[in-house]
Amino acid sequence: MPVLAGAAAAAVLAWVYLLAAHGGYWRTDQRLPPGAREPAHDPARWPTVVAVVPARDEAAILPVTLPGLLAQDYRGDFSVVLVDDASTDGTAGTAAALAAGTGRSLRVTAAGEPPSGWAGKVHAMAQGLRVAGECDYVLFTDADIGYAPDALATLVRGAVADNRALVSQMALLRAESRWERVIVPAFVYFFAQLYPFRRVNRPSARTAAAAGGCMLVRRDVLIAAGGLDPIHGARIDDVALGRLLKRPPSGARTWLGFTTGVRSLRPYPRLATLWDMIARSAYIQLCYSPVLLAATLAGLLWLYALPPAAAVAGLASVATGGGAPAGWMAVAGLAGWTGMAASFLPVLRLYRLGWWRAPILPLVAMLYAAMTADSAWRHYAGRGGEWKGRTVRARDGRAPANHP
Repeated sequence: MPVLAGAAAAAVLAWVYLLAAHGGYWRTDQRLPPGAREPAHDPARWPTVVAVVPARDEAAILPVTLPGLLAQDYRGDFSVVLVDDASTDGTAGTAAALAAGTGRSLRVTAAGEPPSGWAGKVHAMAQGLRVAGECDYVLFTDADIGYAPDALATLVRGAVADNRALVSQMALLRAESRWERVIVPAFVYFFAQLYPFRRVNRPSARTAAAAGGCMLVRRDVLIAAGGLDPIHGARIDDVALGRLLKRPPSGARTWLGFTTGVRSLRPYPRLATLWDMIARSAYIQLCYSPVLLAATLAGLLWLYALPPAAAVAGLASVATGGGAPAGWMAVAGLAGWTGMAASFLPVLRLYRLGWWRAPILPLVAMLYAAMTADSAWRHYAGRGGEWKGRTVRARDGRAPANHP
């Protein structure tokens, strides 16, 4: 009992640190400034922008998303390059048909098979960058992302006004099915915990990241950094791109925040599809390290499972005449559980979900622990990083996944 009480007390101290000193990761207030939406803050000259859309077997989702991208209310020169990444479902033809008659330039190019060591998506992005040619900004986006009519203008205003070489917004993910409402808010919460947005946005901080669904990049800064070649093998391309641009020698100013004007419309109706989404990259995030895997699983158990377990065990012991250690364990457990739940509320509000979901975050965290363990198992079983039938062999040749 004293050992469990001490561990619960240590967890409370950890939550105090996370809430007070970990970059305000739990807040969702990192938004483009209000001026980014005001015509009064329009640039003197609207920069030229080319959107690059890597697409692999996306014929089903493009009719939902591509029209909105093509119809952006943007007064500068704007065009779209769709990179057909070895699709077998008519993705290229679907895109061309959707663009016909819109008055917006759409170029469709084939990515070809990625060279050895290249991640498929990064290779497709590189081909899109090549086809885009001379422009001021490149908008790297995904085929499942839907844009509000003023989204591009807002991004450009924010980038120009604050001199940011990378402006990235985390798309509001779909949270309509039962399992989406369980898994998706926690996915956003854990991502922000790994990469606190305030630290990403602080030029003096080393933390760097981006959200791959929406990344507006100054082309000249990217080219000066070597283009996409330095991150050619990255399976988590958005974080890799954020690091490439923010950290030396580039040292560019970057920004990452939340939005409701950019949305991922890809459905994940079943737990299995969400599980695959997480398990595909979780072990990559841990650099394929068994030590980091063990530490991550232990940390999830300690931070998320221990407080409610200590609260329940402590209260049960107090009810049956337990002494002071039981009381202290109950207090520590409840305090940790309360802090944890409070930290989850802003993300739940962002997704317009009920507050009652906050106390069950420990259960969701255990699901994530299981997904992370499964990600490692898939790696050692030779199925790591698998996506739409494509895998990339690890550098040591043992498993089809690639270090970022």
